[in-house]
Amino acid sequence: MDIIQHSIAVGKYLVSPLIRHQDDGKYAASVSIRSGRGSGMHDRVMRFTPRFASHAAAVRYALDQGLCWVRESSSPRSVAPLALSCAG
Repeated sequence: MDIIQHSIAVGKYLVSPLIRHQDDGKYAASVSIRSGRGSGMHDRVMRFTPRFASHAAAVRYALDQGLCWVRESSSPRSVAPLALSCAG
């Protein structure tokens, strides 16, 4: 599993792709979004259904989805009430 090499700090969040090589040769992508410190730390993990032909493609997808979540959760709802979902 690849975690540390591709982690990105964005404000109070640490976005870390979690990539697993599957038995069929493809890659599964998840992302961890961590915030806080010590006993106040919170870690959200999202798993995605698409499978990827390369490790790099899985990392890119997981990071894109994690950064999108951070953007959407950090933006005031009154400014962007019709924010589009990043998954796709």
